[in-house]
Amino acid sequence: GVGCVWGFLSQIMQSCIKNDESTDVPGLAVLIVIVRYQHESTLLEDLLLCKSLPTRTTGAEIFDLLNSFLEGNEIPWENCVDICTDGAKAMSGIINGAVQRIKNIAKNCSSSHCMIHRQALAAKKLSVSFKKALDEVVKIINFIKSRPLQNRLFKILCEDMGSVHTSLLLHTEVRWLSRGKILTRIFELRDEVRAFFLEHNFELKDRFLDQMWLLKVAYLSDIFTKINELNFTLQGRHVNVFTAHEKIHAFKKKLDFWKICMSSNEFDCFPTIKCFSEEEDVEINEVFIEEIIQHLTGLSEGFNQYFPNDQQVKYKNELWIKNPFIVNTRPPAMSAKEYETFIEFTSDSSLQEKFKSMPLAEFWCSSKDEYPQLSQKAVLALLPFATTYMCETGFSTYVSTKTKYRNRLDAEPNMLLQFSPTNPNTPNTR
Repeated sequence: GVGCVWGFLSQIMQSCIKNDESTDVPGLAVLIVIVRYQHESTLLEDLLLCKSLPTRTTGAEIFDLLNSFLEGNEIPWENCVDICTDGAKAMSGIINGAVQRIKNIAKNCSSSHCMIHRQALAAKKLSVSFKKALDEVVKIINFIKSRPLQNRLFKILCEDMGSVHTSLLLHTEVRWLSRGKILTRIFELRDEVRAFFLEHNFELKDRFLDQMWLLKVAYLSDIFTKINELNFTLQGRHVNVFTAHEKIHAFKKKLDFWKICMSSNEFDCFPTIKCFSEEEDVEINEVFIEEIIQHLTGLSEGFNQYFPNDQQVKYKNELWIKNPFIVNTRPPAMSAKEYETFIEFTSDSSLQEKFKSMPLAEFWCSSKDEYPQLSQKAVLALLPFATTYMCETGFSTYVSTKTKYRNRLDAEPNMLLQFSPTNPNTPNTR
């Protein structure tokens, strides 16, 4: 079955890949490469390879492993039209990075930086005051969670108080959603933590009596929850660059709107702050509001840095792919001959009905026989990955498959089965 997959991949007209590397249980460096390609009337996503790097995790080693695999399976580099990575130096180095080496062979290949990674980088910067509050939250959590006895006592306390949750969440810097989750959980359990510290001499025990400190935690909980919601919309299979850019553009507009709300003392957009201030009768002063506005301004600058407006203009020019039936003018990148065909295409009422009932990728793939030029142009724009989400999912699957009890297992066959969009034809053993 695997031989047939590679044999088919060697015949496709174009594909996009995304790759990433990590270390497994015995300390081996593992490279995972996902491919998206056109197959009949749809775009498929599949695991191309999952192999360990023999020595270093440099751009040269990554490229050599990938190149030997493609050559061994007779898959030409010309089929690769885009590569998406997490932006690590080994991947994206200007001279020796794996991406640049790929581009030297695949002349028409473009590259992109995972939008989820960029979003995480854009949201990373905090003011001194908010950073201090976050660090103190982490210290409080570690004081309880890192000590088994304290953790058990805290659980018993939460059960006695009838709490919805009975434990705090540990913070992990590399996890995309960690900040939002730990802040929301500790704010929900603030009364339980306050009661727990009545019997403990901990340097930060008085923080839960400080209303201004709790307001900062409430704001951080709200804003990182919103960032997590954006993150979720960028995850999943078949997320295309158009949808991802629309979500980012909407979030940038929301940031501007939230600043206006803060200037007008409207807190409906931040429910945790609003509920806490109303329940505890806390007055939100101008200094705190200004600090929030400064943080939102910094967030906006970060998103503009990692998602510049020229990228948005590029995808606006290709909106005819997203919805061809609302475009009334000639797209900038379309020739006169192509636009004539496009007029005929958009005037076809049967295609309009098909567009409403089919996923975008399937719609354009199904048009390849009647309108091959437009179909190919659209498919090439839909092929690139917006994120490395599937690679991250792949590492999670790999770790759960190759545990410390099975550290000599060759996990690649299992990964191929789990990531394949085709269900295996296994014999009935009954």
